[in-house]
Amino acid sequence: MALAIFDLDETLINGNSPSLWGRYLGAQGWLDPDTFVPQEQALVRLYAERRLTLEAYLEFTLQPLAGRTPAECRALADRFTREVIAPRVFPEALDCLARHRDAGDEILVISATQRFLVEAICTHLDIRHALGTDMEVVDGRYSGRTRGILTYREGKIEALRAWQRQQGRPAETCHFYSDSQNDLPLLCAVDIPHAVNPDPTLRAHAEAHGWDILDWR
Repeated sequence: MALAIFDLDETLINGNSPSLWGRYLGAQGWLDPDTFVPQEQALVRLYAERRLTLEAYLEFTLQPLAGRTPAECRALADRFTREVIAPRVFPEALDCLARHRDAGDEILVISATQRFLVEAICTHLDIRHALGTDMEVVDGRYSGRTRGILTYREGKIEALRAWQRQQGRPAETCHFYSDSQNDLPLLCAVDIPHAVNPDPTLRAHAEAHGWDILDWR
């Protein structure tokens, strides 16, 4: 039995869930889409080019959730998953998940996206274990700030190790599936890396090191 770890955005789903979530929040009246969406898209481009930290991206994109309760955000995330995310799941991703289940492997999703959103999507995909960026709660409501480990770049390794200790999991063979150069630290740390729909930097690295390259688009 192995541990199969998956990134979320552009790996399991065709799209960037935080961007789609921002547009959805605009449609629900939680933010002004005319100002929020263009700014968010500019930040996404900078982040993809590694010219922006996750902290800076989240400082802007989490503000519409400030003052909301975890329960109301999760309820909206469940609706968002059914209406927006479900049609975007790659069929090849579903096949890959099925193969790992048939092999008796445990499945874990690690994403830089907010944990409640990752958990909503994983519930839809029948995945029990999900790690994402945690949000601070003050007096029962989100503050708009993060807390704990930021689950991106080297933070994904730190979060994975903490989860393995918490679960009491022994050393095991680990797969990791991701599309992004930002995940190179964890891809290099696992036993079996898989580059899925890789960006140019990740593709070049995968080709140079003989990694599995998958096209699920």
